[in-house]
Amino acid sequence: MGQSSSTTAEVNIGEFSKSMSDRFLSSPIVSRDAVEKAGDWDLSSNIPDECLAYIFDFLCDGDRKRCSVVCRRWLRVEGNNRCRLSLNAQSEILSYLPSLFTRFDSVTKLALRCDRKSVSLNDDALILISLRCRNLIRLKLRGCRELTDLGVATFVQNCKGLKKLSCGSCTFGASAMNAVLQHCTGLEELSVKRLGGLFDGAESIVPGSTASPLKSICLKDLVNGQCFESLVIGSKNLKSLKISHCLGNWDKVLENIACKSNSLTEIHLERLQVSDIGFSAIAKCSSIEILHIVKAPECSNVGLVCVAEKCKKLRKLHIDGWRTNRIGDEGLIAIAKHCSNLVELVLIGVNATHLSLATIAANCQKLERLALCGSSTIGDAEIVCIATKCMKLKKLCVKGCAISNIGVKALGSGCPDLVKVKVKKCRAVTSEIADWLQERRGPVIVNFDVVQYETLDAIVGGYGMQDNVVELATMAGQVIVEDASTSNGRLALIMTKLGLFASRNLVACAFRR
Repeated sequence: MGQSSSTTAEVNIGEFSKSMSDRFLSSPIVSRDAVEKAGDWDLSSNIPDECLAYIFDFLCDGDRKRCSVVCRRWLRVEGNNRCRLSLNAQSEILSYLPSLFTRFDSVTKLALRCDRKSVSLNDDALILISLRCRNLIRLKLRGCRELTDLGVATFVQNCKGLKKLSCGSCTFGASAMNAVLQHCTGLEELSVKRLGGLFDGAESIVPGSTASPLKSICLKDLVNGQCFESLVIGSKNLKSLKISHCLGNWDKVLENIACKSNSLTEIHLERLQVSDIGFSAIAKCSSIEILHIVKAPECSNVGLVCVAEKCKKLRKLHIDGWRTNRIGDEGLIAIAKHCSNLVELVLIGVNATHLSLATIAANCQKLERLALCGSSTIGDAEIVCIATKCMKLKKLCVKGCAISNIGVKALGSGCPDLVKVKVKKCRAVTSEIADWLQERRGPVIVNFDVVQYETLDAIVGGYGMQDNVVELATMAGQVIVEDASTSNGRLALIMTKLGLFASRNLVACAFRR
């Protein structure tokens, strides 16, 4: 039964600081000998409860728990002023709830979590919680599979002040969601993940009375996430929409949302069945500032060009092209020409070249953060281009690209505002250039994942293993085995972490496999 640290009501330090100082100044100075003679004298007795609670707020969870067992007063103060509580929501918790919420009677943020192997709390327990915690503003449910639509509906009737609801791996469905939206008129954030009750053909989830305040919706791992379409369209003040790993075709849904929702400023689409039709529809949301398109293989330069031409307020763009080679220089050049306010750009599995990067560097003068990962076309020429033209760049990350010491060396004099450089899994980059860059740039944080390769014979010579040549990568004292086979490489990596390389006989067996 875990409990996290809380945030108490604001304490007006000015009101009691004078009285506190008067009380301490009026008290005689006590020597150490007097304290030792006093024995059980409570040195904190002159500290008001409000001040003691304020001090507790600066402690971590473990220290706060330890403070609660110092004395009865500290136990009472810590419990009465704890606003955030996290509980292991197994079925056995029902009998403990009255005493729990007698002690913690000021909880406004509650998390109920249950692991897969245990039976979660049921409707009766949830309803009892709602009766004892009527001032809840945040609720998180994880793995509470025994809760039903009826239990959730009763809960929200008692806790109408909810502002944030997050539910994951639960089994209730659309009826419970509609009850939440109907009764919690101040709901601002809604996150729904792996909700088993949202099967195909489920009723639509409508805005209810929360259409005005709702600002953020996150949908993840849903079988029928399209049933939230009416809610998204009806939420006139919606700012953030995140949809990830949801089944079905989303082109039509995105078209309808884009036509009727003009308030969106942030959209995340990850692993969805969406083509350039839905991608282009996003362009109708001209107020978008943050856009993430992650592992959507049907999206191409066509959709990205449409977004670039109409979403000129774009500040942050993340693209994971999944190495499908459908998004490249054409789309990125359009971004550079039309989105001059770009501050952050992350490209993963996108084969960009110096043509698009040079255009971005020339037109996007505000660019501060750039990440280039898993691209076969990013080489020394592209890094040199970035170093010479991105004058405002502060953070640069390069991972899994074909760069060498030559490209890194260009960073020694380029990008005058640079504060952090991270280079990972770039085989041609050596430790010498990392040390050189650190010495050259001084306060710049240099984080290099330098890999040195040795042949198998140098490590396990004498065992007669000449069938396959395997490379060992020594990284910061950790040995990672890389084989031509992905599965064998992963197996060797696991064995490394388990410490099985202590015996050379086991090493030989693993390599033979």
